[in-house]
Amino acid sequence: MQPAMEDKLDISEKGAVKGGGERQKSDTRLFMQFLAFTGCEDEKALIAQLEKSGIQGVLYEDANDPRGVGLLVMNEVPELIVSRVRSLLDGGPFAALQAKPEYTWLGRTYAIGHEPDLEDWLLRKPRRSALDPEWPWAIWYPLRRAGAFAAMPPDEQSAMLREHGKIGHAFGEAALAKDVRLACFGLDKNDNDFIIGLIGRDLYPLSACVQAMRKTRQTSQFIEKMGPFFVGRALWQAKP
Repeated sequence: MQPAMEDKLDISEKGAVKGGGERQKSDTRLFMQFLAFTGCEDEKALIAQLEKSGIQGVLYEDANDPRGVGLLVMNEVPELIVSRVRSLLDGGPFAALQAKPEYTWLGRTYAIGHEPDLEDWLLRKPRRSALDPEWPWAIWYPLRRAGAFAAMPPDEQSAMLREHGKIGHAFGEAALAKDVRLACFGLDKNDNDFIIGLIGRDLYPLSACVQAMRKTRQTSQFIEKMGPFFVGRALWQAKP
């Protein structure tokens, strides 16, 4: 008798092994969607609508569009993101805005297998980063790796990722930037692989972080496409 498919295929997120020798696993992830609009004439009306909606997320003013806003929403249940966002945008002041579809992205949190607290990494840490009122600035963007990266030996991939990760850790330890990393395989209309959010107290360190990462081997040789970039400052943040 052949084993059942569920015995062979495990798509759960996996973290580090805990003290008892058992590896952490989770089938719960945080889904995040980013949307952008222009034509905003009354930011306070949008905030009032968001407060009534019960949606967890962030409303940004667009640094590159004087009438633009960005909206980040999040939930563990993707069906709720779709239904609540649709209801939000179909009525009230949001219905008067013009969508900018090039800034529409949907992604999910993921683990790489070494996280000491898997549940915190997947569900709580991204919320803390995005909803921190002391860190209002953000740069959000998608990226796609070149296919050659996936064909490389795992140890060579790991070396490149460590080089890239050291920069992120350095900015984080210096309290200059926090990052939110989302996988969007099959979820993005432009076939991007990841969505990145850089969150900061100030804008300049976020730009400096992007600049520093351009020099890594992964970015300089194996990133096929990055952007478009949304740069904004939080107008409203839901309570964590």
